[in-house]
Formats: sequence, structure tokens, C-alpha cells
Amino acid sequence: MSATSTRAAALTVAAVLTADGLLHVLWSTGSTWPAGDAASLSYAVLGIDAPFTPPVVLPLAAVLFGGAALVTARARLGRAHRLGRLLQAGTLAVACGTALRGLAGIGWAVGLRTGLDAGAGDTFQLLNRALYTPLCLLLAAAALRVAAGKEATALRVAAGKEAAARAR
Repeated sequence: MSATSTRAAALTVAAVLTADGLLHVLWSTGSTWPAGDAASLSYAVLGIDAPFTPPVVLPLAAVLFGGAALVTARARLGRAHRLGRLLQAGTLAVACGTALRGLAGIGWAVGLRTGLDAGAGDTFQLLNRALYTPLCLLLAAAALRVAAGKEATALRVAAGKEAAARAR
């Protein structure tokens, strides 16, 4: 696995988690975009009727932003950094969390109704199959790639120092 693929995986995870975090911040303002009302948004995103109020969505936004930062830092700094173990654990937590959501999505896609409201309608099922589940499984794989990735920055720095020493 190359350092470039590790960086690309980290960028993918960070971009998606940040975009999702920004949506949560938007929803904390009372916006129901892209749905017409709060109930429709809740059913489309969660499959249940839940509030999209600041005390609910802002902590979720913080978790999403934190996950994006952890994965990015893990890819840039590597395990050899003094916080490497923490970054590694955080990246693995992102992988586990997204994998768990992906597995739940597979269950819902094959007909399990556990945790879903009967009134959710078809929108959640369509979005779950087409977007949420595949995206979560992709993010889980990408976060695992970052966790297992090459120590790109540390290797580049070491190589640069060696090259500079040889040039003297």
C-alpha cells in the first residue's frame, strides 16, 4: 500500500465526515434542507422521528469533525508521532463506527425493521441502500487503510534529512 493511497483514503474519510458535520451544523440552525420539514428530514436520514435540535445535532457534528481530524492526523503524522497511538485508536474507532452503521444498513436493506419507525416510508430505505450503507462501508475500508498505512510523512522527513546530510 502506497503512501499516496493512504493519503487519498484519509482525504476521502475526512471530506465525507466534514461534509456530514457541516450538514449537522446547518440542521442545528433549524434548516431542514434538503427535506421540506423536520419530520421528513428525520425519516429520510434516520428512519425514525427524532428531533434535529442543537442539543442533538451539534454533539454529533463535533464527533464527525473530530473523526475527520483524527484520521487526517493519523495519515499525516503516523504511528511514530508522540500521539501516534491515540491517532491510531481514533482512526480505528472511525473505522468501527462506520462499519457498524454499514452493517446495520445491510440488515435494514434485507428487511430487518429493528429500530425503524413504520411511518418512515420508502425514502429512508432508498437512501439507505443507495447512499448511506455503501458510503459507510467505503469509509470503514478507507479508515482501515489509513490505520494500516505507510508512515508517509515520517518516511519523507527521514529521507529528506538523509538527502540533506549527503549533500553536505
